[in-house]
Amino acid sequence: MLTPPAMADIAPLRPLRYAQLAELASLVAPPYDVISPEEREELASRSPHNVVRLILPEGHGDERYSNAAALLAGFRQQGVLVRDEEPAFYRYEQTFEPPGGGARLSRKGLLALVRLVPFEEKVVLPHERTLSGPKEDRLKLFRATKTNLSPGFMLYRDPKRVLEGPLATGETLARFTTKDGIEHHLAKIAAPDAVRAIVEHMKTSQLLIADGHHRYETALHYAGEVDRSHPNAHPHGEHRYFMVFLCNGDDPNLVVFPTHRLVHSLPAFEWEGFVTKARELFDVLPVPADAGLIAMRLREQGARGPAMAAIAEGGKAAILVLKRDVDLAAHPVLGARPEVVRRTDVAILHDGILQDILGISLEAQAAKTNLQYLQDAKDGIARLGRGEGQVLFVMNATPVAQIREVAEAGCVMPQKSTYFYPKVLTGLAIHTLDPERSVEL
Repeated sequence: MLTPPAMADIAPLRPLRYAQLAELASLVAPPYDVISPEEREELASRSPHNVVRLILPEGHGDERYSNAAALLAGFRQQGVLVRDEEPAFYRYEQTFEPPGGGARLSRKGLLALVRLVPFEEKVVLPHERTLSGPKEDRLKLFRATKTNLSPGFMLYRDPKRVLEGPLATGETLARFTTKDGIEHHLAKIAAPDAVRAIVEHMKTSQLLIADGHHRYETALHYAGEVDRSHPNAHPHGEHRYFMVFLCNGDDPNLVVFPTHRLVHSLPAFEWEGFVTKARELFDVLPVPADAGLIAMRLREQGARGPAMAAIAEGGKAAILVLKRDVDLAAHPVLGARPEVVRRTDVAILHDGILQDILGISLEAQAAKTNLQYLQDAKDGIARLGRGEGQVLFVMNATPVAQIREVAEAGCVMPQKSTYFYPKVLTGLAIHTLDPERSVEL
């Protein structure tokens, strides 16, 4: 008999929060890994207390991390950041226009703590590869500040939406709109019955990482370091928990967006030669190089099976539809993938096209030597027109059900397989990592 997987252990937060809730719009920031140097400067100019000064601190080399720690200590001493008076979950709702336009959508969930466990326990499930560089940077920030500054983003199971009631409770703390037009609503859920219902429901679910794989792995590594240096740490010490935004993965309103790939700097690229090689795997359907038309045709073909579009300079474009009779298990690269992975669009692109046809190795893919990741296909087409790339691959979004299927099989997909938009803001809450301070269960 198979042993059922362990389930999630979550807890309410008693975080550090900005005292001036009315000023949150000038104090919060996107996650560190999507902020350009120019955006960092603009965010910092909004307030001397903007959280970007903590997550992307100034300084040379490792002094950046000690600078962040000193700044954080100053924020606390000045009363800019204050400890919340009681443990609570925080309902967080974002209302936004989808990338590329369309009717406004809303996504809601809650900020919470999840107990850190290794991936092998199958409580928290990853779905993408991660790179070592970002983890080392974040680990140094964890060590210096002893805080979890940026939340991860995970999906729980609730097909019957039983948490709708508890999540509807709570006291509104802030409503504000950021410069990108996204409306944010933060509310505090502290009623014991609601807190208990949320905790108990999560015990029935595994958690799937939607965004923040690096942050979770860094927190796990840091917790191990603290345990080794503090053998008498509290069993429920703060360092054993990771701050996350939890969202119902079964909510039909949850939308995943695609990430497109712009290929550049290849020694050579010739459209007709590429199409000839692609025909071994795909039915090649020529189309005009129009982003809107391609998106529509991709959705139609994607409902039948794996499909993507390729666009090159000069208006050359085609929809690539995986042939029904092709044996991916026999493919020289895809055949090495687990079956649950090799039928995903992103694996077929990365292994069947980028590596096998275009010769971009896994190492070059990880280093982004020949790749740019874009969320807007129109932007990609414009870049092609400016000579900044050789071929653009336009993708369908990976469905949440497929992401979960891959993760539950213990597998991962190539990097940037999903794009959950909008990003969850940093600065709504900050989780300290004191091993002698217990999380309040």
